[in-house]
Amino acid sequence: MIYTDTRDKTVAVDFKTAVLNGMNAESGGLYIPTSFPKIDRSYIERTPEPSFREIAFAMAKPYVEGEIPDADLESIIQDAYPFLPQIVPIEKVTYILELFHGPTCAFKDFGARFMARVMSYFNRGADDNLHILVATSGDTGSAVGSAFHNVPGIDVTILFPDGKISPLQEKQLTTFDGNVRALKVKGTFDDCQKLVKTAFTDLELRKKFRLSSANSINISRLLPQSFYYMYSSLVVKNRIPHDSKIDDASIITIVPSGNFGNLTSGLIAREMGAPIKGFVAATNANHTVPDWIATGDYRARESQATLSNAMDVGAPSNYERIISMYSLEQVRQLFASYWTDDAGTMDAIKKCNSKTGYIIDPHGAIGWKAWYDMRNGDMEKLIGGFKGDIDKPGLTPSIPSWAGDVVQGKAVGIVLETAHPSKFGATVQEAVGRSPSMPSSLERVMRLKDNSIPMTKDYESFKSWLVENL
Repeated sequence: MIYTDTRDKTVAVDFKTAVLNGMNAESGGLYIPTSFPKIDRSYIERTPEPSFREIAFAMAKPYVEGEIPDADLESIIQDAYPFLPQIVPIEKVTYILELFHGPTCAFKDFGARFMARVMSYFNRGADDNLHILVATSGDTGSAVGSAFHNVPGIDVTILFPDGKISPLQEKQLTTFDGNVRALKVKGTFDDCQKLVKTAFTDLELRKKFRLSSANSINISRLLPQSFYYMYSSLVVKNRIPHDSKIDDASIITIVPSGNFGNLTSGLIAREMGAPIKGFVAATNANHTVPDWIATGDYRARESQATLSNAMDVGAPSNYERIISMYSLEQVRQLFASYWTDDAGTMDAIKKCNSKTGYIIDPHGAIGWKAWYDMRNGDMEKLIGGFKGDIDKPGLTPSIPSWAGDVVQGKAVGIVLETAHPSKFGATVQEAVGRSPSMPSSLERVMRLKDNSIPMTKDYESFKSWLVENL
């Protein structure tokens, strides 16, 4: 498989180069496959559906062909995934895709653990360390830290915005030692991401160190997240005849979105044959992409702090990948977009629990509310000519090709639950009147020492620290 660059289509590199570089230092662009191979239709139509690990192998194989032998790829997948995604029906037409059953209780375990093993595989025999730089707005840092902790030949530096993630999330990513350290940046997630991106394009720095990324900038974080889109859509497709009995139902995936890496992974799965009709990009007050879909004008902005902090991204990196895959008109046909504020998020946690009994976290809650509102009048109003207001919470004024299926009751939704609700216990407690139970892995973390290092958002200070400490 050949990988090109979102900013320079003359670039042609192999998987190893794309993974170890993270992004193209010369252009600042992100790597993306030149094609998306289709999974054989007979494989997708199997009943019962293939297992998650079988799907992971079948989807990963064409992207690593000639670079990772089948037996090694099989070992990487088996080692990466001692846990599985869980599909939980909460209504006849609503499924929750629980992605928090990994070691750090967040969806990013699926991408980070695969990526860590692939990087370790490619780094065998290297004379010097590979240095991973990663910006996080919440769960990426802990997932990456857990995945790479004590991996020989690899160092990890995590940047996170001081005071803008939950106390439990902060504990998860500041308590590592050894080859993993966390920098507490006085600024926003966008400031953290800017520091990382600037470092990657700093040719002087890259002459001193081998640098790579571990958030959704890196293609090896993005590709494995496509596995659970394929798996969940096949499970739901086989459940529909028994649960809702809808003939030829459209499967819509509702994705809480910040940096838009997760949604891009869903697009990859769809390109490979996943039976997904469309997507809902569900965001918080940082609604840069919904505004772009509605108006055609992309305007990056300063991020705002919200209850759903992992989505507090004003300049999402993977916008570049989306526009390299599709035109704006194609995006509008494929996506519905939705945003809500903190009051809407609290209402969603409460309403989801009262109507279904399910306790959902602030990120998944925005996805659930988008799907609930769409089915209860909002999509019908759009189709009827209601223009909406992009500055007010709700569906943004763009009508996807599948909108009529929702209004006519011919669609089912898969809502991604991206983190365990106990990671946001105070918010959930306020919304539903009780705290969700905390997994033992999270309880242990709360007793560990904070090893974080303060850092300003000034690039030269950050660069100096790297030179002195890597």
